[in-house]
Amino acid sequence: MPGVSAIIICKNEEKNIAAAIESLLWADQVLVIDSFSTDATLEIAARYPVKIQQHAFENYSRQRNWALAQATHNWVLMLDADERIPAGLQQELQQLLTGSPTHAAYRIFRKNFFMGQRVRFSGWRNDAVVRLFDRSRCQYSDKHVHEELQVPGSTGTLQHKMLHYTYKDLPHYLDKWNEYSWLAAKDRARKTKQVTLFHLAIKPLGRFLRQYILKLGVLDGKVGFTIACLAAGSVFMRYLKIWRMQEEKFILA
Repeated sequence: MPGVSAIIICKNEEKNIAAAIESLLWADQVLVIDSFSTDATLEIAARYPVKIQQHAFENYSRQRNWALAQATHNWVLMLDADERIPAGLQQELQQLLTGSPTHAAYRIFRKNFFMGQRVRFSGWRNDAVVRLFDRSRCQYSDKHVHEELQVPGSTGTLQHKMLHYTYKDLPHYLDKWNEYSWLAAKDRARKTKQVTLFHLAIKPLGRFLRQYILKLGVLDGKVGFTIACLAAGSVFMRYLKIWRMQEEKFILA
């Protein structure tokens, strides 16, 4: 039976870290990889039988790959601090690892919650992430955000879902929203030669219509409308930041 190392990467997650750890205490090893939190995250984590390590954050891919190198076991369950492993998923994971897993990695669907409400549509309906995998065969691609796990061969799918609480409070969410748009801009800047009104107006509008109409965000009420607006705003801010990055580079050249 292969052991499993559960990894949480985090920074300033004092409101989430305890629940995340408690949902993983069944694992053979729990690692908390912290990016030098300034709140009570480390104090809270230290109350549990976990291994805590700190590592400066560069981007999500490099942080996750560094964390993989710290694990004791080849099988890894990667978790964010705002995610939880409920009892049914825990049992499925343990049953899978009791035998001989047939895939190098497994995707897990998520139940998403935003502003205290379960989001059933808005493009989040079939949200799934690859979080259980054999680290001896898999590694994350080098992207600043929306990192992808490189998996040789096929990827399995688990039946039970993890819980994902994307919203702690509005300031926290907007800080994360701003961070993600900067990281996405750095990734997209390589492919965008010139930012035009198409990028700043049409693409954000297209994203709003996609989330709110095509992905049925309208059925999620005010939360669905908010998600669509934030998604459109993310697209706008991404290209605005690319434009300014390009202009500042040109001025300094």
